[in-house]
Amino acid sequence: MRKGLQNVANSENSKYKIIAVDDEQGIIDSLSIFLKRSGYSFTGVTDPLEAIEMVRNEHFDLMILDFIMTPIHGDAVVEEIRKFNKELYILLLTGHKDLAPPLETIRRLDIQGYCEKSDKFDQLLLLIESGIKSIEQMNEIKKINEKLSATYQELEKAYMESIQTLRYTVEAKDSYTRGHSDRVSEFSVLLGKYLGLSDKDLKTLRLGGLFHDIGKIGVPDTILQKADKLTDDEYSQIKQHPNIGVHILSNATIFNDILPIVEHHHERYDGRGYPGMLKGEEIPYLARITAVVDSFDAMSSKRAYRDSLPLDTIISEFERCKGTQFDPQIDDVFLDILRNHYDEIKEIQERYK
Repeated sequence: MRKGLQNVANSENSKYKIIAVDDEQGIIDSLSIFLKRSGYSFTGVTDPLEAIEMVRNEHFDLMILDFIMTPIHGDAVVEEIRKFNKELYILLLTGHKDLAPPLETIRRLDIQGYCEKSDKFDQLLLLIESGIKSIEQMNEIKKINEKLSATYQELEKAYMESIQTLRYTVEAKDSYTRGHSDRVSEFSVLLGKYLGLSDKDLKTLRLGGLFHDIGKIGVPDTILQKADKLTDDEYSQIKQHPNIGVHILSNATIFNDILPIVEHHHERYDGRGYPGMLKGEEIPYLARITAVVDSFDAMSSKRAYRDSLPLDTIISEFERCKGTQFDPQIDDVFLDILRNHYDEIKEIQERYK
């Protein structure tokens, strides 16, 4: 039975073409054995310039790329590839984390993840499996977009159906966050109404809240469900989920309005957030709203590592973080809701337990 399931998994994996680029033939040989055993269609290349031309002329789903190579390093390879291919999912291998390119370069070149080289490939396999999940979702979005008719009604219907499918997939990964996206969506609209936003902005907030964590589809379950403190490497992978979310959704123009929310809901008003380290009004306004209610839901929900926080503690946190983590004007309005209109918050929480 187990062998039969493995054969099915290998058959599914064979649909995906992986190219690995490393100027050490031994690494290519090891990856070839490891990935072909897992059922993937694998191509190994030792010349990074040849790899660029191969990607230009044939389709690959995912690239595993060494950083330090001759005649050009991995970041230069990605720079060239991104000129003609924005969709290729790229995982960067580093001989040591101190030799990895800066995060600014990783974000700019849309590199989806990286890990250190090792004799064991367990961590790399987890990243590959997560990458394949992201590619599957991206392909599904592309299919939906291609099949959509010109009529507004059909567009809306397909839009809502795709939202439900994708977000349920994400929330199924972690029972502690089930209902989180629904609540963030509703809290965002509630706060948006108190801020006097237009119906168009409220609709964007509602959909952005539903989709804000979609990039977690590309984060290994072992990290999302970990009860202990995350290591630096694990936290770095968590911090990639806004970029992964944008990568998934950017293929469909119907998602354009919510991309700023998906990408920037973890920015901080003082510039110490991620992924862009944007500061103050550099952060898109609707993302600043989502950041407030996303943090509220995290504090007010039970987690694997702690119980939900009491209301007075949450209020103290929003008072403390005003002007540092959160936009002070938005923070003030939300504090007013917590102090004087908490029944509206409770109604949403009861609806999405």
